[in-house]
Parts: sequence; C-alpha cells; structure tokens
Amino acid sequence: MTSSFSRRQFLLGGLVLAGTGALAACGQGNSTSAPAASSSSSSSYPTPPNLPAPSVRKTLTARPMSIDIGGIEAKTWGYVSDTGDAAIEATAGDVLQVDITNELPESTSIHWHGIALHNAADGVPGMTQDPIEPGESFSYVFEVPHGGTYFYHSHTGLQLDRGLHAPLIIRDPQDAEDQDVEWTIVLDDWVDGIQGTPDDELDKLTGMGSDDHNGRMGMGGHGQMMHGTPDRVLGGDVGDVMYPHYLINGRIPRAHRTFEARPGDKARLRFINSGGDTIFKVALGGHRMTVTHTDGFPVQPWETESIYLSMGERVDVEVILGDGIFPLTALAVGKDDRAFAVIRTAGGQAPRPDVDFPELSSTGLLLSSLKPADRALLPEGTPDREVSIDLGGQMMPYEWSILADGQSSSATVQEGQRLRMVMRNRTMMPHPMHIHGHTWALPGSGGLRKDTVLLRHGETMIADLIADNPGEWAFHCHNAYHMETGMVSSLRYE
Repeated sequence: MTSSFSRRQFLLGGLVLAGTGALAACGQGNSTSAPAASSSSSSSYPTPPNLPAPSVRKTLTARPMSIDIGGIEAKTWGYVSDTGDAAIEATAGDVLQVDITNELPESTSIHWHGIALHNAADGVPGMTQDPIEPGESFSYVFEVPHGGTYFYHSHTGLQLDRGLHAPLIIRDPQDAEDQDVEWTIVLDDWVDGIQGTPDDELDKLTGMGSDDHNGRMGMGGHGQMMHGTPDRVLGGDVGDVMYPHYLINGRIPRAHRTFEARPGDKARLRFINSGGDTIFKVALGGHRMTVTHTDGFPVQPWETESIYLSMGERVDVEVILGDGIFPLTALAVGKDDRAFAVIRTAGGQAPRPDVDFPELSSTGLLLSSLKPADRALLPEGTPDREVSIDLGGQMMPYEWSILADGQSSSATVQEGQRLRMVMRNRTMMPHPMHIHGHTWALPGSGGLRKDTVLLRHGETMIADLIADNPGEWAFHCHNAYHMETGMVSSLRYE
C-alpha cells in the first residue's frame, strides 16, 4: 500500500499560516545556478529558489534488495549510493544536491528530517512535489543552514519502516570537534522481509475492531503485542507493533556491531532513532554520558546515565571511555526487547546482549527537559498568535487525529510573527510530534530548540516557532503507523 498526503486529503484541514511570500528564498543572493530539477511539476507546488552551485553531490537509487542483519536475510527496500554508503555528510552553509532514481515498484520521495530548507525540497508528495514514480528521477537541491545530526527518509506511506532512511551529518564550524573518535548510532525496529511487511502490520492494526479504547490496545488483533513491561516514565501503552528484531546500525544483538577505541578516548556518539514505532532507552554500561546536542542544536551540557529517544529524535553525547568492553544497549520501551552493540577498548569476551547494568535501570532523561546553549536561542518575543493542538485517537478502530482549536484549521499568522502551539495529548499513548521546515523553541525548557518532541500520554507541551520560512509544511506524529492513519496536518503560509 502506497499513500501520499494528497490521497488522504488532510491538506484541506491544516493549520493556516498567512504570510507575505510563497517561499523562503534560502540561499538567495549572488545566485548563478538554475533551480532544482524535478521529474514533473505542478503550478500548485512551490518553486525552488535559485541557489549557488552545489558543493556536495550524491546520487541515490531506491530499489528492492536483500540485506543481512546478522545471519538473517531480509528482502526489503533501501538506498544504493554512487559512493557505496548512503550516509551523507556536509558542512553548514553547503548547497547539497541529491539525485534520486526510483527503481521501486511504487512511487517514493525523500524528506530531509530536521533541515530548515526551502519548501520545494521538503519531499512531501502531494504537498511540495509530485511523487517520484517508478522509473523516474528527481533532484533535490537545497542549502543546509545549521550543523547537527539529521537523517533523511522516504515520506511516502510506510516506506521509512522498510529501511528507506540514512544518516545526514552536517558539520558545524562552531563545534569544538575535539573528540578522538566519533560514531553515528542508528537505532531501528525491523519487520520487513522477516514477518511480512509494514503494510501487513498496518492491515492487522486497522482490522482489529470498532470499539473505542482511546489509545489502549484491545484484546483482538495485536493485543498480545503490548504485554511488555510498563515503563515508569512513559507508562504502559508505548507502541503498537512488536517487531521481531531491534537493530543498532543494521545488526541484531547476537551479531552485534563492535566500536573500537582506546582507554581514555573522548568519544562523540550521534544517536538517531529511525524506527517506525519504537521509543528506545539508551545506556552505556559503566559510563555516564554528557549530552551536547539534540535535534542538531547545542544544549547546556547535561550528564546522565540513560536517555529516552523517540522516533525522529536525535541526540549527541560525549563519553570518556574506560578500559574494558562495555555494553551499549537500547531498550525497546514497553516491548521487553532491545538493540545491542559493544564498545571495546581492551581485550576479553564481550558481554551477553541480555546483560543488565545499573545505568540501564536508571531514570532516563527526556530530551525536552534539557536547556539550550546560548547560541541556539531564538530571539525573545511575545507570541503573536496561539493555537491549541489536540492529539486524539483510538486503537479500535485504529484512527489518529490532530485538531487545531477544535477544528481542522484555525490559526492565521503573518510571516515573521511568533506562533505558540499548545499541544495536548488526549490519548493514552506517547506521540513524537515533528514539524517540517522549522524548529520549535520550548518555553518550559528555557527555549530548547527541537524539531521533534515527545508528548507523553495526557501531557501538554508549549512550543513556539517563528514563521520565517514560507510554504506549506507537514506537522505530524513520527510514529509511522499513527501518521499513516491520520495524525498528520500542515502549517500553511498564505
């Protein structure tokens, strides 16, 4: 099953942001190159700005493939790169060009998660571009304005949960870069090619029944999935799909990755949760981690033993490594399973994947409780407009929703104004809410910059943004199954 935002027609009811322009001219000025190319165009879609010649280029092909996740072969979909590695690295201020050819049996797209780019490159079919049909190619050209840990993924149907994602690391000249080693750690949940497909999982969820359980798992269909241990911070109803495998950098625990360094090395770990339905709790045995960035922006250093990372969130930590072999564990919260890797600075036998250690049982850090570094602060100001965002939904039937001020659309702001979004989670499940083209500043956390925030069940969170990037922007839950069944809206400048 393939879907686009236009097919669900949620665009008829997004948040309406009235502005003075149709598109943010990111990188305007001494431009000499043509706008980004595309496979097809529509007058209803944003027009790309003129940008300088690209300084970083990447060629990708999206196609079916077989992968080895650790002695287990999975027939799935993925990205193949002209350089062999689908990960992309650039420096803040670079103009990036990515040419994608679609060899999948259905249409696709690429979204650049967390990047404040111009609207035409955002990669949302039916909103910013036509879908890239099988056999077609498309070029994304955009400036990367900020450094940080990001990733890119398909924004079509449940393709993200089929493996169509990869890291996007943007170097920040303002960062010290004084680490001895650096690793990008991608956390994932995996079903594709093992236990059917993500679309099969969605079919089971949508076929469970008709009684309203307000976010609680019923006894039919996948009810047996949620017999995991309730988490004392997030509660019991944490996810909908019990995946057969949880991965770190594409490997199952019994065939885990090993990251090697020397005792005393300063390590920078860039964590990305690319999962479809799993919140992870991350800890490194025998170590405390110092959080330095979240969602690309620097924070006041915060030392912790464990961290919650919801779908779409990223966090950077620094660790001074001890002498030994240490478990790096990501608990699949509420699912009684885990992803696992090892950091090795000495000889000896690696710990078992099911090893427990004190850091893992500590009270985990929620990233929304961090405080921003001074250079990450948005300008201070009083909100010009406020909109109430209600997150609703139920398991039986499996339907999820976003309402603004109790309606499908209600907020109007002028470009340059500050919008306050008061988000209320009315369900019994947590929702990682993601906004495209902007980052929020969280007043309750001193203005912490985030593009993805986790709302626990019953939680209210206030998030401000400055309307400085005209266009139409998706706003949705980053649980892939919730988004696919209605927890998605848009922010629109007019």
